[in-house]
Amino acid sequence: MSALVILVVIGAAVLAGTTLARRTRVSPPLVLLVCGVVLGLAPRLREVSLPPDVVLLLFLPVLLFWESLATSLREIRSNLRGVILNSTVLVIVTAAAVAAVAHALGMPWGPAWVLGAAVAPTDATAAGSLLSRGLSRRRVTVLRAESLVNDGTALVVYGLAVGVTVGEEQLSLGHVTGLFALAYAGGALAGSAAAWVIEQLRRRLDDPLDENVITLLGPFAAYLLAEVAHASGVLAVVVYGLIRSQVAPRRQRADTRQLGTSFLTLTTYLLNGALFVLVGMQLHTAVRGLDGTGLVRGLAAIAVISVVVIGARIAWFLTVPYLIRAVDRRPGQRQRRVSVRQRMISAVAGFRGAVSLAAALAVPQTVGSGAAFPDRDLIVFVTAGVIVVTLAQGLLMPAVVRWSGERPDTSVDLERSLAETRATEAALEAIDHEADRLGTDPEVVERTRGEFEEHLSALRAAGAEPGAAGSATTLRHQQQYADLRVALIARKRAEVIALRDQRRIDDIVLRRLETTLDAEEVRLTRRDVSD
Repeated sequence: MSALVILVVIGAAVLAGTTLARRTRVSPPLVLLVCGVVLGLAPRLREVSLPPDVVLLLFLPVLLFWESLATSLREIRSNLRGVILNSTVLVIVTAAAVAAVAHALGMPWGPAWVLGAAVAPTDATAAGSLLSRGLSRRRVTVLRAESLVNDGTALVVYGLAVGVTVGEEQLSLGHVTGLFALAYAGGALAGSAAAWVIEQLRRRLDDPLDENVITLLGPFAAYLLAEVAHASGVLAVVVYGLIRSQVAPRRQRADTRQLGTSFLTLTTYLLNGALFVLVGMQLHTAVRGLDGTGLVRGLAAIAVISVVVIGARIAWFLTVPYLIRAVDRRPGQRQRRVSVRQRMISAVAGFRGAVSLAAALAVPQTVGSGAAFPDRDLIVFVTAGVIVVTLAQGLLMPAVVRWSGERPDTSVDLERSLAETRATEAALEAIDHEADRLGTDPEVVERTRGEFEEHLSALRAAGAEPGAAGSATTLRHQQQYADLRVALIARKRAEVIALRDQRRIDDIVLRRLETTLDAEEVRLTRRDVSD
C-alpha cells in the first residue's frame, strides 16, 4: 500500500477518533487505539509497521518538547523529591516486580527484565491526554514530570537487560551505576548545550519562520547529542524544553512565539493521535507472532503482569509517602500532605504508551550466538496488552477524581489576577516615560492612560478582562497609540516575567498571559509572518 494512502487513512482515523472521543467523553488515546485496532483488520493495513526508531527519533523529541514547555518548572522544583523518586526508584521497583513474575511464568531472567523495563515507565503523551482538568496543579505537574523523566531510567534498564541477554553486557554495581550517571548527567548536559547553541543561532535571525525552524531543531539536536554520548536522549529533550520555557518569554518576539505555538499545537495533535493509531495497528502484528499455545500464555501473562504493574504503583503511593513523613517532619512537609483518596489519583494515573511498545519492538531478533532472542514475540504481545489495559484505566479517572474529593485548583486564577494587576500598574507607572521617549501627543497619552486606569479598576473590583481599544481619530494618532501600547505591553510582559522569576506565579500563568499580550501586540503592529 502506498505511503500516501496510509497517511490519508491515519489522518482520517485521528480526526474521527478525536471527534468521537469529545462526543462520548472517552479518553482520546483509548479511542484512537481502538481505531488503530479496527484499521488493522484490513489485510493491506496489517503490513504497516511501526519502526522503533521512528518513535524514538521522530515522534518522541517533538512530543516531549511540547510536554516540557507545558510543565511548570516552579512546581517541579517544589516537588523535586517526589518527581525523582517516582521517575527512578518506582521505575526500577516496577521493572523488578514484573521481571520476577515473568520469570515465575517461565520466561528466562534476561527477557523477563527486558519486559519489565519496557512496561515500567509511564507515558508523557498519554498522561497529558488523560489527566482530568479537575486535578490540582501540583498533581498534574508531578505526574507529567514523572512521565517525562522516567523513560530515561527505563531505557537504561532496558539496554542493560538486552545487552546481558545477547552477551554484550556484564552486570556489576560499578558498571550499572556508571550507566545511570552517564544517562542522567550526560542527558542534562546535552540538553543544556543544545539550548545554548540554539539560542545563539536564534539571536542572529530576524524572521519568525526561521526562528521557529531553528527552535524546533533543538529537541532533535539535543536527542542526537545525547545519543552520541550514550546518554539519555529523553532527558536531554526535557532539559532543552524546560530551558526554552524560561528563556523564550524574554528573548522571542510576540509574532514568533504566536506562530510557534500554533504550529506546535497542530503538530503535536497530529503526531500524538497518529502514534496511538499506529500502536493499535501493531496489536495485530503482536498477535500474529504467537501460535495457539503462545497466545493463551500471552493472554494469561497480560492479565497477571497488568495486575503487577498497577498493583506496584498503588502499593508505592500507599506506602512511600508514610516513609517520607517518618523521615521528614518539617512544617512545610506537613502542609503538603494529602489524603489516601487523593493519592489514589496518582496511583491510577500510570498510563503506558508508545515508548513501551517501541522498546518491545526494538528487541533484537537474535542473540550473540545467532539463536532467536528468547520469547521476543511474547514480550511484544504482553507489552501491547499492558498498554491497552493501563490506557483503559483512563475510563476510571473521572470517578476516581470525584471519589477523592479533590477540588479544582483555583490558585491559577488568583495568580493570573495578581499578574494582570501588577502588569497594568507597571504599565501605568511607565506611561509618561514611554510617551516622552516615543514623542506621543498628550491626547493619545491621556486616552491610553484612561483605558489602563479603567482596566485596573475592573481588575481590582472583579477581575474583568480588558476591553477592546477604540480607534484613533487620525492616522498619526493611530500610529502613536499603537507604538505606546506596544511599549506598555513590553512593560507588562517584563513585570509578569519578574513575577514568574520571583516564583509568585508559575509558568502556566505566564504562558496564558503571554498569549493574550502576544495577540494584542501582533494586532497593534500588524505583523504578518508571510510578508
